[in-house]
Amino acid sequence: MSYLSPTTLDEALGALDGPGPVAVIAGGTDWFPALGERAFVGTMLDVTRVAGLRGITASGDGWRIGGATTWSDILRADLPSAFDGLKLAAREVGSVQIQNAGTVAGNICNASPAADGVPPLLSLDTVVELSSQRGVRQVPLSDFITGVRRTERAADELVTALYVPALPEGARGGFTKIGGRKYLVISVAMVGAVLVLSGGRIVTARIAVGSASPVAQRMGALETALEGTDLAGALACVTPDQLSQLSPISDIRGSAEYRAEAVTEAIRRTLTQIMRG
Repeated sequence: MSYLSPTTLDEALGALDGPGPVAVIAGGTDWFPALGERAFVGTMLDVTRVAGLRGITASGDGWRIGGATTWSDILRADLPSAFDGLKLAAREVGSVQIQNAGTVAGNICNASPAADGVPPLLSLDTVVELSSQRGVRQVPLSDFITGVRRTERAADELVTALYVPALPEGARGGFTKIGGRKYLVISVAMVGAVLVLSGGRIVTARIAVGSASPVAQRMGALETALEGTDLAGALACVTPDQLSQLSPISDIRGSAEYRAEAVTEAIRRTLTQIMRG
């Protein structure tokens, strides 16, 4: 095994193009536990020292979140209320030690159905930037995660940034996670949402659900049904018919039936959280 810690993006991309397996490590908070008792044979590429890969910057077009930005960075950042759901999710990513080390790119590249950051990032219409020696390309987050532990990232690519496009004035975010206990828990169901409100009614809605299908999903039918509703009407819209695209499973954390009920409750809590401020 070899260990590389480049300081420039060119060096990091060059290392990815080398022989043998290369594991990209940022926080390593999921990668190391996944190894278990197995020894890793290959190259560990630590990207935490790569210049420009960490931090959040705003422009007229939206926000750029560097791939090596940690969850603690998200919590400390001065961001508009549309990012409140992402901040709430950041508090749920393991312990404070994990939040200090774990990164936004690592969370999406791990591609767990229960990744806390994915639903709020989906509700923000996030786009993933992938860089390689071949060039740079952008993929919507909704297309980036293709299955359990599977993504669109090629072996020679790094996730260098996430882009959140500019949001309407007054957009508000929210997040709800339901698990077997309050802290340090893998979710049974979770919801990230962004609402634009006017006069106490929903103008537009973006609702994303995680832990209830192989890949977190936006709830398109529900988003349309919520338009123009007040809180009472919005809560009445959250029915099994609107959530039929989900495919919850039974596992050690809960049955499929319980998950379906938990999703419904999580959406209602999130709508209430946002609309009541």
